[in-house]
Amino acid sequence: MPPFSLMQRFYPFLFVFLWSTGFIGAKYGLPYAEPLSFLLTRYGFVIALMTVIALATHAPWPREPVQWLHIAVSGLLVHAVYLGGVFVAIKHGLPAGVTALVVGMQPLLTAFGAGWLLGESVSGRQWAGLALGFVGVALVVSGKFGDGAALGPMLIPALVALLGITAGTLYQKRFCAAFDLRTGSVIQFIPTAIVTALAVALFEDFRISWTPAFVFALGWLVLVLSLGAISLLNLLIRSGSAVNVASLFYLTPISTAVIAWAVFGEKLTLTATFGMLLAVGGVYLVARAK
Repeated sequence: MPPFSLMQRFYPFLFVFLWSTGFIGAKYGLPYAEPLSFLLTRYGFVIALMTVIALATHAPWPREPVQWLHIAVSGLLVHAVYLGGVFVAIKHGLPAGVTALVVGMQPLLTAFGAGWLLGESVSGRQWAGLALGFVGVALVVSGKFGDGAALGPMLIPALVALLGITAGTLYQKRFCAAFDLRTGSVIQFIPTAIVTALAVALFEDFRISWTPAFVFALGWLVLVLSLGAISLLNLLIRSGSAVNVASLFYLTPISTAVIAWAVFGEKLTLTATFGMLLAVGGVYLVARAK
């Protein structure tokens, strides 16, 4: 097997790990900044860095205006809507476990939309894997629901995030599955930054405390998440079915729980461990189903 093909086999695992660290970055940075202001600052650094990289490497830009439009729309859904919803939900007190469970419904919604929008067939084995994965995620986060506070209003941004990442995955696979990752990132993040800036102007005061913890979190989210994980997500969407890619998001709460256990000493229960095994089994069924 060629080395590059062997490397591609590790992309899904690397994506899950890197994507999971986004919750760790949010945990470090959100105490020192308003959520949308935090994201706007992150987007600004990503645009500047990726523009320099694209120009320095003479990366190709899309030739047709409609390609620019499709890439921009996918960026708005995956970045502005999804990340904005997650950050606002966590900042306003929604427990991380509840947030993970809500967003964890994404593979199921993607499976429903894949047949309708993409013409992808979802086999019975894949449906079984998706259901098994969701049960596993629910078990993993079952001990993180807090003390039963009124969660209704706080669920709204999490639900918006769920719809954003689902629609973004389907839209990108349908209209712009293949594009240069360097120039495509610039095109995705510019409209995202504009929309986020308008939201900041309406709802926030752009308050940021530039503490060492915030600078570390910002650097991690810019370099590891926005450049590393997002690039891997784009590669996976390009090469795999929407359902298979979406099923990987079942592994994010699991990876996050393991990282939190290793780094922060958070409790990892027997129920959560069993849920991890179920979720991994569900993803395996989805990936292996024909």
